[in-house]
Amino acid sequence: MHHPDLCIAGAGIIGLSLALELHDRGYRVTVFDQGAPLAESSTAAAGMLAAHDPDNPPQLLSLASLSLSLYPDFLDRIHTLSGLRIPFQTHTTLQSVPPDTAIADSELTCEDLAHLLPALTPSDHRFVLLDEHSLDPRQLASALLAAVRATTINLQPHTAVLSTHSIDNAVEITTPKGTIHAAQFVNCTGAWAAATSRLPNIPVAPRKGQMFSVSLPPSLPLHFVLRTPDIYIVPRTAGPATGRAIIGATVEDIGFDKAVHPADIDRLRSLAAALLPAIARAHQLEAWSGLRPATSDGLPLLGVLPGQPNHFIATGHYRNGILLAPATARVMAEFIVGGIPSVDLSPFSPARSLSLLPSP
Repeated sequence: MHHPDLCIAGAGIIGLSLALELHDRGYRVTVFDQGAPLAESSTAAAGMLAAHDPDNPPQLLSLASLSLSLYPDFLDRIHTLSGLRIPFQTHTTLQSVPPDTAIADSELTCEDLAHLLPALTPSDHRFVLLDEHSLDPRQLASALLAAVRATTINLQPHTAVLSTHSIDNAVEITTPKGTIHAAQFVNCTGAWAAATSRLPNIPVAPRKGQMFSVSLPPSLPLHFVLRTPDIYIVPRTAGPATGRAIIGATVEDIGFDKAVHPADIDRLRSLAAALLPAIARAHQLEAWSGLRPATSDGLPLLGVLPGQPNHFIATGHYRNGILLAPATARVMAEFIVGGIPSVDLSPFSPARSLSLLPSP
């Protein structure tokens, strides 16, 4: 193998977005993945750019807002390289919020809801409208992969990183294909980050999410996202998946098991049908699961690994990997080249990982 400036482990949306950003800055980049690119949580997601989801930690807002501002240029860059345009699927989210939320003046009345979505059944939920986009992660993945392959980025699928070691001012990276040296290394392996780093103080764990898709009946022309604390319904309005909706998702702490269980899918359907009864009869198209990379405080790990010179990490995005990809690529590239990141990265410092570990 050649000797790149920087190696990335993990060819998901975070790893490949960072590879493109560094490539644009003149870096020679190699990306390894233990499987196929973009085959895990990057394409299992629903695709909501949920920067203002009330379940998000407040410390995430600055990074999420930066990402929203970068998204148009991010998609344009991918289109320029790949020739594939990724449309936004929706532009609004009907969000259930707690009664004591600070945005009470935005609450929709029963009359508003009846006009907006006549099929919505009365419930105890209180709703607001959010200005929020969604996209199809499968469309994004196809275009992003084509964009990467249109550059000189060296993509090495089915090539796991077995070990890394700091040697002088370089990092020795061992894979089944051999050993190479790079000036810097970034761990972007998502839920597998702890195993890839071989360090005990990387508190990233998989959180399984099961979900399914249905063909929406003609009586339910849904053009926005519907989201409560228990369920989301995300319609596809453009591209090959037009006319279907993604419904999810479970949150399970059971390791790397990705089995799909009909009972869990049935429970999700029941929750969705309680809001939109027509979902109960909608034809199921697919069911699948993904593994979200979660930290105990819900914030990603972005920066230098403690005690590991030239070793960086960018993972732990949990349910917001699609949303945060452009901003993560930008701030990590700024950090790696020695610049000042566009947002304060201290809330996301990997140094906090020691305090996130469970007590003995």
